[in-house]
Amino acid sequence: MNRKIALTIPSVAALAAAGLVATPAQARPVAGDGATAAECAPAGARLAKGATARDWNSVSDAKAAEMEAKFRADARAAGVRLDGAQREPFDVTIPVFVNVIHDGAKGKLSMTKINRSIKVLDDAYRFVGIDFALKGVKYVNNKAWYNNMGQSYEYDDAIKAKLHRGGTNVLNIYSANLSGGLLGYATFPWEDAGTSRDGVVILDESVPGGTAAPYNEGDTLTHEVGHWMGLWHTFQGGCKTPGDQVFDTPYEASPAFGCPVGRDTCKNRPGNDPVKNFMDYSEDPCMNHFTDGQKWRMQRVWNTYRML
Repeated sequence: MNRKIALTIPSVAALAAAGLVATPAQARPVAGDGATAAECAPAGARLAKGATARDWNSVSDAKAAEMEAKFRADARAAGVRLDGAQREPFDVTIPVFVNVIHDGAKGKLSMTKINRSIKVLDDAYRFVGIDFALKGVKYVNNKAWYNNMGQSYEYDDAIKAKLHRGGTNVLNIYSANLSGGLLGYATFPWEDAGTSRDGVVILDESVPGGTAAPYNEGDTLTHEVGHWMGLWHTFQGGCKTPGDQVFDTPYEASPAFGCPVGRDTCKNRPGNDPVKNFMDYSEDPCMNHFTDGQKWRMQRVWNTYRML
């Protein structure tokens, strides 16, 4: 059952001063030790050192501020309280359609791996008041799609237009052989909710039991669904206010790789970096939580854009 809720969360300023990331998505590509400053920048693509993948959908700071302002305006128009309101129970089941794009046996995910992926989502989002119901799996044997997903807007749009199912409340997941070290990317609700573009794309081998260790426990999907639900990266905006627009995630100057202990990249801000948060770039075994602030933001984003 989907219940609209009133939310309590502190007001936040527009993102005019924030350095923002890209859409479709706050991508999560593999990154290794020794990543350069450019690779660590808060951009849509997360790249391994020497990776060939490019960030083909970055936005300017002005555009990022416009996106956050649009969300706040849309929330007001939908009657969603952003602060000062009493919280109510939140109980949402999200229908899921999985589109497995493969090349013969390559990338043809088993139902066991798909079900384990949904279990990973359930475990992560239970704290938010969300569970996921698998409604269908479509296998698409297409070598070109499998190897070229994520190369351009036009390419993605053409594929999704043929495969997308459902409305604003439905999660479409696409798996393929993303190139250049890219792990995944997602659309933001204030831009694409309810359109054929809406959804999450992941590297096929990032699912539980895949070969993309240490990114093979399914948390690329957890991370990208966070963006689909309206979360920024924890390092969004670096050490500058308002950061990732969430009041209880410590500021972070750059993505965390691996699982560093005691990392503190914003010395003038309280708290160590949130390296174990699902919205950082840490390895899957390191990621284990969302914060209360992220929970409340996802709930209000749902009530603004995705609730039927």
